[in-house]
Amino acid sequence: MSMFSNLSMRLNHIFSHLTNRGKLTELEIKEAMREIRVALLEADVNYLVAKNFIARVSEKAVGQEVMTSLTPGQQVIKIVRDELVTLLGSTNSKLAVASNPPTIIMLCGLQGSGKTTMCGKLASLLKSQGKRPMLVACDIYRPAAINQLQVVGKNANVEVFEKGTQVPYKTCKQAIEYARGKMYDTLIVDTAGRLSIDEKLMDELKTLKQEINPTEILLVVDAMNGQESVNVAKTFDDTLDITGVILTKLDGDTRGGSALSISEVVGKPIKFCGVGEKLNDLEPFYPDRMASRILGMGDVLTLIEKAQNAVSEEEAKQLEKKFRESSFTFEDYLVQMEKLKKMGNINDLVGMIPGLGNKLGGVTIDEKDLAKNKAIIQSMTVKERRNPDLIKGSQKRRIANGSGTQIQDVNRLLKQFEQSKVMMKRMKSGGLKGLKF
Repeated sequence: MSMFSNLSMRLNHIFSHLTNRGKLTELEIKEAMREIRVALLEADVNYLVAKNFIARVSEKAVGQEVMTSLTPGQQVIKIVRDELVTLLGSTNSKLAVASNPPTIIMLCGLQGSGKTTMCGKLASLLKSQGKRPMLVACDIYRPAAINQLQVVGKNANVEVFEKGTQVPYKTCKQAIEYARGKMYDTLIVDTAGRLSIDEKLMDELKTLKQEINPTEILLVVDAMNGQESVNVAKTFDDTLDITGVILTKLDGDTRGGSALSISEVVGKPIKFCGVGEKLNDLEPFYPDRMASRILGMGDVLTLIEKAQNAVSEEEAKQLEKKFRESSFTFEDYLVQMEKLKKMGNINDLVGMIPGLGNKLGGVTIDEKDLAKNKAIIQSMTVKERRNPDLIKGSQKRRIANGSGTQIQDVNRLLKQFEQSKVMMKRMKSGGLKGLKF
């Protein structure tokens, strides 16, 4: 993920020195631990969290098993990964389900954290899992908050229950009765936020909790706010005893310290992370997968899940057949570009491929190039899309003019297309080993 790119590069640089040595002395391990500690602090990780993390790793890293190992560098990396998993919460924490429906999920957080939008994302995710969610508008202070939730609900194709500016807990109680009558199994309650924590906000949230007894109280925090997010989470937890955290804007270029600190400081799991602006840009939080991403080891499981959601098994078989028979065309290329866009940010996807993110050395893929390629393909005739060999000098000029691009751009796409066909043939014959990174 882009938010961890700097930390990931720093850690991999440190690890490269460890893995290049046949044996490690205690002094070399201590020096590596000092560098890792600095890298964590520069990533805005809480000071005490970083200190305790390094203490735990150091204790295990200077143990007999590592010092006498044939691959001590790899042993140290494994210890760091295992401790990162623990730091991030150990295991994926699923949403609790009420024994007597509906399950009530109360979202809270400061104004601007993305709480209202998150209601729609969460509803969309639950719908994909076969649930029947409904949104409840309980932010009665912020101008147009109810209208915003209605727009979010419409985009997610989910009903929104609202009763104007009446007391929030009354609206919630009416929503519960309504949900039971309409067979909705999950209520997602959008509560009021403030620009900063104040007594009035907390009193209202406490009253709401007492009156509706929510199954989950999820705090939405903006990962871009760094350590301030951790402080906010601590205050909300002290007051409401939250059940979990949703981190938003993990696709941003923030340093990642809040994600690495919040679970340890607050003692509550991160349940979801927002990785983009689209409705489907919400992922369950898996500590082991996130630790692997941070260490540049990829995240194949999440990549597979995204691919399965974007491409059906039948479509995958048809695509495989086209590559096998060398009948893959620009029309197919265009379809696959659209599927790729559905899977999320292209740079995040590349980072999930083990080793590939590090090979790019921090170079990002400009998604504007995908839009440019789409325009070029759409400027081709049907015959040209199906048989690119027909595209010569005059056709290239026409395509470039029609797509608002340069002839060099058309040549570049034609070359990429041929390379992708070669790459897929290699993958088919020898798996990922067929690719030379």
